[in-house]
Parts: sequence; C-alpha cells; structure tokens
Amino acid sequence: MKIINTNKAPEALGPYSHATVVNGLVYTSGQIPLNLNGEIVSDDVSEQTTQVLENLKVVLNEAGSDLDAVVKATIFISDMNDFQHINKVYGSYFNEHQPARSCVEVARLPKDVKVEIEIVAEVKDL
Repeated sequence: MKIINTNKAPEALGPYSHATVVNGLVYTSGQIPLNLNGEIVSDDVSEQTTQVLENLKVVLNEAGSDLDAVVKATIFISDMNDFQHINKVYGSYFNEHQPARSCVEVARLPKDVKVEIEIVAEVKDL
C-alpha cells in the first residue's frame, strides 16, 4: 500500500491521507471545495463542484492516475435540488469517459459545503 499526500491539494481536515494506492487502484479521500489556503472557494454549487474536481485531478496525478482512469465516483450533496448543476459540471469533466457513479444526498458535509466527491481509479504508471 502506498499513501498519497500532496501539497498541491488542500490539506486534509483530519487524520487521513489524500489517497491510498492498493493493487493498482487509487482510492481518494473525499474532496470538498477548498482552495490551497483551506478556504471554501464560493457558495455557488457549480464553482464548488469545479474546485472539488480540480482537487481530485491533482490527487490522482500525484498517485500516477488521472480522470480518464476513474472507474467509480461517489458524490455526496447537501441538497438534491443542486443535482442538475453538479451534474452539468461533472459531465464537463467526464464527457466521453463515463465511469460508474453514485450520488447521494446527505444531512451535512464538512464545513457545510454543498458537494464532496471521492473516486476510485486505475494507476497508469505501475
């Protein structure tokens, strides 16, 4: 097992890593819409989703992977009414490659953000 942490993504909010690599797969921790200063980027759900996906790109890259290698994404949202906005941004990152995905509404997310995404992807540079 390989632990992934990078200073190119927001620091973890607790005792966990950005990702782990096991048996050729990257398992990311959930990313929320924080910038490198640890601040929430915006109250707008589309901007939050963009930041989350940009954070995930950095973490995947550090692990030797990228969005084209994603096999499963799990999206946690605080309000299902935001689904269409989140889905539109998500679709701009996964337009041709469309991995398996789940999306669930939850009661609350860290720092009261609107979206959190975690990903499982294949490692490309084994």
